[in-house]
Amino acid sequence: MNDTQLMTLAREYGTPLYLFEQTALSDRVALLRECLPARAELCLAIKANPFALPIIRPYVHRLEVCSPGELNICEACGTAPEEIVLSGVYKDEAMVRHALSLGDIHRYTVESLAQFELLRRLAQESGRRLPVLLRLTCGSQFGMDADDIRALVAAARDDAWIDVRGLQQFSGTQKTSLRRVERELACADALMAELEETCGFVCREFEYGPGLPVDYFDAPDPAAERAFLEQLGDKLDAMAFQGPLTLEIGRGLTACCGTYLTAVVDAKTNQKVNYAIVDGGIHHLTYYGGAMAMKQPPVRFLEETDGNGKQCEAVSPAAAIDDAEASAESWTICGSLCTTNDILVKSLPVRDMHPGRVLAFERAGAYCMTEGVSLLLSRELPAVVLADETGTIHLARPRTRTDPLNTPAVVP
Repeated sequence: MNDTQLMTLAREYGTPLYLFEQTALSDRVALLRECLPARAELCLAIKANPFALPIIRPYVHRLEVCSPGELNICEACGTAPEEIVLSGVYKDEAMVRHALSLGDIHRYTVESLAQFELLRRLAQESGRRLPVLLRLTCGSQFGMDADDIRALVAAARDDAWIDVRGLQQFSGTQKTSLRRVERELACADALMAELEETCGFVCREFEYGPGLPVDYFDAPDPAAERAFLEQLGDKLDAMAFQGPLTLEIGRGLTACCGTYLTAVVDAKTNQKVNYAIVDGGIHHLTYYGGAMAMKQPPVRFLEETDGNGKQCEAVSPAAAIDDAEASAESWTICGSLCTTNDILVKSLPVRDMHPGRVLAFERAGAYCMTEGVSLLLSRELPAVVLADETGTIHLARPRTRTDPLNTPAVVP
């Protein structure tokens, strides 16, 4: 959306505000499908952005759910159970029972021997054979060692209640090392070959979480990103396993679709440093906050256009630096939390700073709206709006008070 459209949204819904755009998601999925193997299906890890479900569902095959709350969200959005992969390091009995009540969940991941026993017991109780993926660890708390997987494959042979479909492997997040990816895929290949040779177990499918990286601060380099994705695709194609492949992706799908708007509410100079206070802050931009004190984020002040689409008199940060005659000053942008950590940007060149000006932060489509310290100071949660493929705006969440969540239920 252009600046005028964003300003219209800011006036209508107020700031702070999140905007998630379907066209960005569509373009991102198209790029992934061009670069990755044709056999690869896409699974969205909804923890990255549950609000994007209505506008991303046409482009992905599955949704990864890791908590009872996420399962509730899927149910509320009308997600069919066969579209859900029930994952997560902690699956309690109530969560699994709820999943069973919804119908035939596509897959259940097994993170431990205890999870296997829980799933088997509830499968037997419900009279339903459950399709599972055994999760192979990559050296973190996620998944299981190869020895545990070997034991479960042997134990589950011809099991009446558990159908082991294959393996799942979660690489991590923000993974820029293709060599590490290659090592992980080789490890999975070796284990699958061993299981076939020693147990007669043929892996029928493989799900992999590649942890696609997102560069939040440098200018986008489409050629470099395409090259990275194509190399990843080559490594997936080079696997010995050539069966059905699912790629579980969160940030790498949704980061591109989000814009965060926040407005200046105060401006002052303390000890020769210019400070602008905005109505948002690091509680809304977790993956930016803090790091922005050292790096320049993709942020701009919105400038409305005239009737001909020409920008009104304004200066962007980059232009302010290059223009020797520009009367730009250096400003530190701080959020509304009463903590010295709430710094969004340092040394931002700005001309004509005043309350009411609106900043737009790009690449805010993953985690920002859910992972911040949103209850600190009991400020409202921002509204969330979705722009569908026609540009029509839909309110996904109104501005929401948090003080009821921080109010004691009993006062002595």
